[in-house]
Amino acid sequence: MLKQIEGSQGIAEAVALCRPQVVCAYPITPQTHIVEGVGAMVRAGTLTNCEFINVESEFAALSVAIGSSAVGARTYTATASQGLLFMAEAVYNAAGLGLPIVMTLGNRAIGAPINIWNDHSDSMALKDSGWIQLFAETNQEAADLHIIAFRLAEELSCPVMVCVDGFILTHAYERLDIPSQEQVDAFLPPFVPVQQLDVANPYSIGAMVGPDAFMEVRYLGHQKQMDALEAIPRLSAEFAGVFGREAGGLVRPYRCEDAETIVVALGSVNGTIKDVVDAAREAGAKLGSVTIGAFRPFPLAELCDLLYGAARVVCVEKGLAPGLGGVLASNVRMALRGAPKPVYTVIAGLGGRPITRASLAEVFRRAAQDNLEDVTFLDLNWEVVHAQTRRAGATRESGPIAENLLKALNPGLVRRVAGERRTIDG
Repeated sequence: MLKQIEGSQGIAEAVALCRPQVVCAYPITPQTHIVEGVGAMVRAGTLTNCEFINVESEFAALSVAIGSSAVGARTYTATASQGLLFMAEAVYNAAGLGLPIVMTLGNRAIGAPINIWNDHSDSMALKDSGWIQLFAETNQEAADLHIIAFRLAEELSCPVMVCVDGFILTHAYERLDIPSQEQVDAFLPPFVPVQQLDVANPYSIGAMVGPDAFMEVRYLGHQKQMDALEAIPRLSAEFAGVFGREAGGLVRPYRCEDAETIVVALGSVNGTIKDVVDAAREAGAKLGSVTIGAFRPFPLAELCDLLYGAARVVCVEKGLAPGLGGVLASNVRMALRGAPKPVYTVIAGLGGRPITRASLAEVFRRAAQDNLEDVTFLDLNWEVVHAQTRRAGATRESGPIAENLLKALNPGLVRRVAGERRTIDG
């Protein structure tokens, strides 16, 4: 059914169609509308046989999810940013226990300073926790990926994180095709857990494991990720057969056949990148792009096949590894190990900074001339950066960086101090 709907509500409806039995919820922007939507359906009785549990924190949300999944319930939760970091211990526990929990991550920057807007710092922070990470490019894909995620999680008995760009997707209103319950039931069978706590057949999970077996446990978790490299494209193809549209997959090339420069990225920015590719092609430039659908497991072989013939690769990243540069670019270099070609990192959109077609076109033009540094910060305001560097060099008591930058950007900034207003000197 076609609906003009908010992305978060579309995800909520898709999750409900998957017939979750337990939903554990704690609000944090920008995922709150998703669990609010699911909760409203439980309260209204349109989502039946589902227990909606309000908890006191993000750590509690995933801890409850671990318990419900361990007793055999199809389980869902959602979080974002600091919420994901707060539940970090439980994130690792869910993966180590092999529990097929599905979680939406409304991608958002991590403080300090506080920032509620989109980037991929949160998903990158826990990329190696053992969860499969699927990234949505559009709201239609965001909804569809949750249906695939439940099937994937339960087939492999491994948790799946569906990463959706905060605000850019979660709060955008678009026309979505919401499937019927019959279609989802045809694709997603009832949950049959491979492990289930049962008082009639008692055993423990998560018990102490020493050096004699811990490495083997970790290897088997790694093996599930390797198995997902086969399962993800297979389930995506099956999904297309049932629902009549494509969703997910490991990688999606765009105009790469004869491309000399190929851009690689995660999430919604791929839409803007494709617009830039089209414009460059009209101007005669041989530019292409690849959308990464699954960041964990990372599709090394598939990327190598797509990128090997290009002269260079540009990775546009909404995350930063301080002291290194790009996380995605480091993984792409692994895919191209031994291939003599540059892999450039473009850090863009941190904290919700707009990523414009004009800025991307310019950086891709420079890349095509191999006139790009290994790590480029798109649209960085060097004036305020240099001003802060000079300030820090001039006095030990230079003050907090974030507040200094705000004062430099807003010299007329006014605040109320001790009951009277005064202007902050820029």
